Amino acid sequence: MSTATTTPPADQAGQRKAPAGERVADWADGRLGIYGLAKANMRKIFPDHWSFMLGEVALFSFIIIILTGVYLTLFFQPSMTEVVYHGPYEPMQGIRMSEAYASTLKISFEVRGGLLVRQIHHWAALIFLAAMFVHMMRVFFTGAFRKPREINWVFGFLLFVLGMFTGFTGYSLPDDLLSGTGVRFTQGAILSVPIVGTYISMFLFGGEFPGHDFVARFYSIHILLLPGIMLGLLVAHLILVVFHKHTQYPGPGKTNKNVVGMPLLPVYMAKAGGFFFLVFGIIAIISAIATINPIWALGPYRPDQVSTGAQPDWYMGFAEGLVRVMPGWEISHWGYTLNLGVFIPLVLFGLVLTLPAVYPFLESWITGDKREHHILDRPRNAPTRTALGVAWITAYFIGLVGGGNDLWATHFHLSINAISWFVRIFFFVGPVIAFIVTKRICLGLQRRDKEKVLHGRETGIIKRLPHGEFVEIHEPLSQDKLHTLTQHHQYTPLELGPEVDENGVKRKIPVLEKVRARLSKGYYGENSQIAKPTVEEYKEITEGHGHH
Repeated sequence: MSTATTTPPADQAGQRKAPAGERVADWADGRLGIYGLAKANMRKIFPDHWSFMLGEVALFSFIIIILTGVYLTLFFQPSMTEVVYHGPYEPMQGIRMSEAYASTLKISFEVRGGLLVRQIHHWAALIFLAAMFVHMMRVFFTGAFRKPREINWVFGFLLFVLGMFTGFTGYSLPDDLLSGTGVRFTQGAILSVPIVGTYISMFLFGGEFPGHDFVARFYSIHILLLPGIMLGLLVAHLILVVFHKHTQYPGPGKTNKNVVGMPLLPVYMAKAGGFFFLVFGIIAIISAIATINPIWALGPYRPDQVSTGAQPDWYMGFAEGLVRVMPGWEISHWGYTLNLGVFIPLVLFGLVLTLPAVYPFLESWITGDKREHHILDRPRNAPTRTALGVAWITAYFIGLVGGGNDLWATHFHLSINAISWFVRIFFFVGPVIAFIVTKRICLGLQRRDKEKVLHGRETGIIKRLPHGEFVEIHEPLSQDKLHTLTQHHQYTPLELGPEVDENGVKRKIPVLEKVRARLSKGYYGENSQIAKPTVEEYKEITEGHGHH
């Protein structure tokens, strides 16, 4: 039996032609430099830890939001022109409504898959912001924001804030009774801003509320302006992640000069691809079985009506909570009224939201640390930072309770006035309590780690000595565990130095230096960290009679 072989055609020089795919790749590489870029980055190492998936959930949710948002724009009509409904949903027959509301009903009941896509879009937005929030907390508590990642932390913070306002403009578009109530609330907050509030309101609404333009303007902001900025920030955020290399948790062989993990291609890309479909699938399942924002049950917006139990999405509940519990204070002078009952909560909301953005620069100033950090902290080893983070979260969630004070009152049979006073008091007291408790817990965990290093792990095995004493057997820790428990750097508080110079003249110390020294003592003083065991202490106990 004979076989015939075919040879690829040769070019004019008699050489074998490369396959078509290879020729296309060569053509593209000669013009775009793809091969060199891929060679430098496709084998980049990424560490493996479950907490890093939080950022991936946020990224994949954002992709899902973009995909479903593009589909919805094909059918949505961003117009406040009044029409009479004659669609398939019988309870709305003959009711006057805006084109925006009517087109949302059409998407929900007439477009194939429209309701599911709406649900996926809304749920993905909620999960995106929740994942961003938890991801930022992971970065904060582990100190991943330190040099050289301060700017990347600010990018992430801006993504979260822009996501909040993108979500707000998005759920305002259907012009239903619930979203209209939220828009009315926002317009009142804008009007409370001195001098410029009325101008901003007129610009957004095209006149007195509700105007005729806010849906069209919110639509442009929602699908074009904010997503465009967010996409740019996201790309910059990911570029900086690759440029700075990924942070990693402490462990043997891990230093500030290397990364221990898996290559981007093929391992990490395969895992990330599978995880994307897992996130998409879970969001689709939630969207299919859990109804969110059923606008047909609420009806179109009317300025003279308010829906019962109106609640914003969770990320805006904090701002609403501050307004709900604030007393209705006003100041009237020279014919102008300043509504402090709305303006003060608005300022507080901005301050609380801005604190995390500036924190990396504050900590760097206090420590005076100019080193690059690629190894993460264990939260217990930075008690003050961890306590501040928990205090901030406590304030946020107490404000969230205020945003749902009516539902807390009806579901738990409580007085709405009692809930309001609870939020007013504990918005300031709660973070202080949380700070103290968290710091003490961190210090207790540090003491336990020190005991483990010096005395080993408790095995639970009780042994009786010849003279009758009962002792517990301690198992020495492995070198890997010892490294993890002792590798962290401990700062020493800054000292102002002598009050007088070498000539006996009193030194003039700048006020900022005094503040910095006081803060440094609060961060790293005697009652703010437990000293690590020294080599001498370890040897004395392990080589003597300290180990049972």
